[in-house]
Amino acid sequence: MSAQIPLVDYLVLGDAPHLVAHECTDCGARYFDRRNACANCSGTEFTSVDLPTEGVLRTFTIVTFAAPGIPTPFVAGVVDCGGTSVRANVVNVDPTPEAVTLGMKVTLTTFPIGTDSEGTEAIGFGFEPV
Repeated sequence: MSAQIPLVDYLVLGDAPHLVAHECTDCGARYFDRRNACANCSGTEFTSVDLPTEGVLRTFTIVTFAAPGIPTPFVAGVVDCGGTSVRANVVNVDPTPEAVTLGMKVTLTTFPIGTDSEGTEAIGFGFEPV
């Protein structure tokens, strides 16, 4: 098997892929990017927390126009994972209003994005219906 790397720093691969957020130790706000201070309370201490792999689709749009080379249509959404909002595509579902609904239960899934010249595979994530 070739080496795999996550496309984003907050995706943990392995036997049980999951997302990890930085949580402010003062107020509990969660962020995926690196922070020097909390945007909510200005706290400067953070801890890493694993997010649930299942969630609920809170909002979405069906994207029909994208940059050249990006296949459309696709579903872009915001998933509530145990109180943390995660922006991600909803995959393995027909990108129609009949197939995608608010409140739909979804679960984290990973998939290959591409492979470099040395055989290292980049792995992305999305959410699919439960």
